[in-house]
Parts: sequence; C-alpha cells; structure tokens
Amino acid sequence: MADVAAALDAAGLTNTHVREYVEHWAAITGASRVEVINASDDDRLVQESLDAGELLPVGKGRYYSRSYFKDTARAEERTIVATSNESDKGIYNNWRPAEEMKPKLVELMTGASEGKTMYVIPYLMAPKGSPLEKFAAGVELTDNRNVVLQMIRMARVGVDFVNDLGDSFVKAVHVTGDLENLGQGTPDDKRYFVTVADERTILHFGSSYGGNALLGKIAHGLRQGSYDGWKNGFLVEQFMLLGIVDKQTGKKWNICGGFPSASGKTNLAMTLAPDALGDRYHVEFYGDDIAWLWVGDDGKLYGMNPEYGVFGVAKDTNEKTNPTAVDAIVEGTGAIFTNVAYNEKTQQVWWEGHTDPKPTDLDGWTDWKGESIAERSEEDKDAPWAHPNSRFTTTLEHVPNVADDFEDPAGVEIHGIIFGGRTRDREPLIRAITDVAEGVYDGLTLGAEATAAADGLEGVLRYDPMSMRPFMSYPEADYAAHWLEVIGRADKKPIFAHVNWFQRGDDGRFLWPGYRENLRPLVWLMQLLEGEVKGVETPVGTLPLREELLLDGLDEQALADLDTVLTLDGERWRQEMSFREGHLREFAGLPEEIWEAHRRVAADVESL
Repeated sequence: MADVAAALDAAGLTNTHVREYVEHWAAITGASRVEVINASDDDRLVQESLDAGELLPVGKGRYYSRSYFKDTARAEERTIVATSNESDKGIYNNWRPAEEMKPKLVELMTGASEGKTMYVIPYLMAPKGSPLEKFAAGVELTDNRNVVLQMIRMARVGVDFVNDLGDSFVKAVHVTGDLENLGQGTPDDKRYFVTVADERTILHFGSSYGGNALLGKIAHGLRQGSYDGWKNGFLVEQFMLLGIVDKQTGKKWNICGGFPSASGKTNLAMTLAPDALGDRYHVEFYGDDIAWLWVGDDGKLYGMNPEYGVFGVAKDTNEKTNPTAVDAIVEGTGAIFTNVAYNEKTQQVWWEGHTDPKPTDLDGWTDWKGESIAERSEEDKDAPWAHPNSRFTTTLEHVPNVADDFEDPAGVEIHGIIFGGRTRDREPLIRAITDVAEGVYDGLTLGAEATAAADGLEGVLRYDPMSMRPFMSYPEADYAAHWLEVIGRADKKPIFAHVNWFQRGDDGRFLWPGYRENLRPLVWLMQLLEGEVKGVETPVGTLPLREELLLDGLDEQALADLDTVLTLDGERWRQEMSFREGHLREFAGLPEEIWEAHRRVAADVESL
C-alpha cells in the first residue's frame, strides 16, 4: 500500500481537502505508490516513457504513442451524466441516477491499480486569477503515465494551483483498467465514463485515450464546466476563439463559435489572413475547442479558452489546410503524436492528408496498430495508415500566432458568436443575426448534413445544438433559457452569424475555397457590427452585398461562384423549417422566445 501522506508532504501539497481525496481513492484503487505531478516533471516523465517503450522518438523533442486498438476515440454511448435529481435528465446527456453509478464505478475501480503508480495531477483550466478560477481547478488521479504527459500539455499543472482553493476543485478519477478484457462495444462492455455533475466528481474507467482519460479537457472543461455554468451564471461551450486585428485602424475583434464535427472549427481557429489581406489584417489564435463565456462587471461579454494546449485531429492537417498547426508541432515543441503511422527507422510520422502522395519507400513504416505496412496483405494494402481519429498534442505557446494575452485572467471581450454547419446548398456563405433570441435559436438548430444518401438522408441535418450534443450536461430547454439569460445580461451584446464553407456546385465541387479565405466574411461581419456596411436583409438574417466583401486576391473561380454562395434557396429553406420544428419539439419546456423566433423565421421564409 502506498505511503500517501509521505508523497503528498514531499510534494508540498498542503490542501487538506485534496489530501483526503487522494488518500480515499488510493485506498480504493490499491495503487502501489503515489506521485504528485508538476509541469516541471515533464522531461523526467518523457524519459521514463521512452525507456519503457511507451513513447517512441519522432526526431528531436517530439514523441509518438499508440493506444490499444479498441481504445481510439470517445465512446458517447458509455458516457454518462449522473446527478441526484432526475429533473437534470435531458435528451442528449445520457442521464443516470448518481446513487446507481457511483457504487458501480467504485466496484470497477477497487484494486484496479494494484502494482501501479497513482499520479496526482493538480490542474487549472483557466489562467490563474480568472473570475472563474474556482470552477476551473481540479485534481486528476490516473494510473497511466501517458495521460500525465498529455495533461501537462493540455492544462496548467502544479500543486500551487490547488493549495489555496479549499474544497473548490473537481475530483477527477481515471483508472485505465485491463484494456484487453473490457468487452469494448459488446453487451459486456465494462467501460464507464461518468460525470457526477452535482458533486463535481468525474469517474472514468476503461480507457487511456483522449477525452476518456484527459479528464481536465472534455469531462471537466465541457460537461462539468457547463453544469457549473448553469448553476453559476456563465456559459461553457465547445467553441473555437480567435481575434482579428485591423492593423490600419488598431481595432481588434474577438469571435467565438461552434461547429459540428468535420465542419472546419480547428482550421478556422488557427487560420491566417489570406496573402492579399495580410498587410492589413492579422489573426490571433486563442483556442480551437472550448470557450467559457461570462458577463463582466462592465456589462460586456467576455471569453477565454480554458485549455493550455491543442489536442488536434491529425487527419488532413497539412501546409494548405492548417499551416499554423503544422508549425506548432515541429521538432523541439514536445508534441505527442497518437495513432498516426510511424517509421521506426527514420523516426518520421505520417497520416492521411499529411503529404500527397504518401511515402513510397515502405521500409520501417508501421501503421497505427504497430503492424508493418510493407508486409500487408493484398486485401489490406489500401487500408489507412493512421487512425481517422489520430491526434497531435502541443501547448499553446508553440502556436505561431497565439495571442499575446492568451493567459490574461480577465479574458477577452466577445464581439461575435458564429455557428458553422456543413450544408451543400441551403446555407449561404454568411448570414448575420442581430436578435439574441434568433441567434440562440440558430445555434439550437445547428447541424451538419448526413452523408448517407443510400439511407434517404441526403440534405437532412444531424442537429447538434451549439455543437454541444455529445457534451450536454443538463436539459436542453434549460440550456436555451440559460443562453438567453446570460447573453441578455450583457449591455453590449455580440452579433450572431451562421457560416457555411461547404456549398457545392452541380458538379460536386466546393464553391468557396475556404481555409484562409474564410477571414473575408468574418471581417465583413465585424464591419457590419461597427456600422461600416449594411448588407441586405433577408428572412434568415443579413447577407453581404457582393461589393461589401474584401475580394482582393480571391481566385477567379471563387469570384464567379460568389453570387451563388450569397443566394438563398427558398424551397430548401421551407423544407428545413419543418425539420427544425420536429427537432425543437424534442425539448420539452423550450422558452417561448425560441418558439417565437422559429415562427417568425418560418413565416418570413414563405416569402422566399
């Protein structure tokens, strides 16, 4: 049995509430030793992982890890929000009674870390001194060294972040379990990823991967955080956050927004100005995945990225799609690559979309499962080298255009909130919304088109309210009301907008070039906020006039297609309104302001 008190004393961890929590779970899990982590331990832990074969070198100062082949992504069906109040049950949060889930997790975790080290990771999901600091502190207990290394990159880690916070911290317990014998995806699945939201406790069993194991990120940063926000007057969202600086006038605007999976959120968050606009505009990176929003004492809406790093999807990340990300994971950054392809002889990594073509000399290359690519059978020769959910992890300080004030505890003023779906025709490039209820309504009806045409679903959205569907922790009607209340408190309200980079022509090609060119409609949105442009009013918001957009340097094909991406399809919009009504009716008790916005838009769309 570990000498817990001695380990905590040696680390200078003096918070009695944290000490009691660690002692309690060390006894349950049966860990053989306890080690308290500070960020300064990273170099030592990396070397230990290299020596143990848990990490492999990727040149100088970068590393490769591989997870168990059945443990490669979040498992939404095993992810649960538990509380003691059934009124917390929503459509999406997979609610269960806390009294049912806590004993189950204790049973699974009992003795499950015998022979292992319990790493104690005190962390903060906010700059120190933030007005939301007491909601941002946590202590993760894990029996997995790779999780420690990832958390050091994704959060601010050290005992100083929790020693003076009393019991204002999230208790986050992660036990890996016997990954080869958990029955993943079968009726005997033993995995459970539970957030006991009203007790600010996270209990995750049966994974060592990503959001299942880095408990400060999704479990705390989104699920627990959003529940805390609901009870304490702030918003927690799966939003990117960027800043746009007009170098000519000195003005700066900050925009946050939600995008369903595969709708361009990370690429937008890390974008640069197109070359033709680079002399005037500079884009600053704050975050690609989570934003916490609150109203300050001055009546302005503020936001911050609670994370300290980037946990990015590797697939299709390259010099064209996201040069900023490529620069953030070069040698010497300490980046960790997970489940990409690895060359054990050259220490290179590769993933689909990284380079075209893929490497032709197969000597030394292994795929994400660790199997030799050169020795593949004819049947498997075209299988992906990297897992589709393969990742890279790096700290914000390595992102070349990270904002100078990304660690400012005051946060930044939010001027715009955007929602970005993925639709082939109906949605224009951008439409601005100035009414708060209509903006919230637009976020609640956010979605991306289903791609399964064979199932008769082509053109139908899979709705993903505010892009929070997998992370919702409380009922959707309360969620909508909370949005209206928080934004309603702001004296200076942000402008809302819906963007769509994915319109296609009859020949299937994309009509808008996307990537860095996406800055153009965002600048227009901020000019609209400032009263510098007027746009044209439509039933679904204000659209840009062609001459109002900054078009210098835009390619000829995009100019030829511009009128199409600024046009509304009345028939498709009328079809969409009936789908929206069915979607919203799932949420009992939705605020009347949302229904009024829906009826208003539906009536106006009839005129298209």
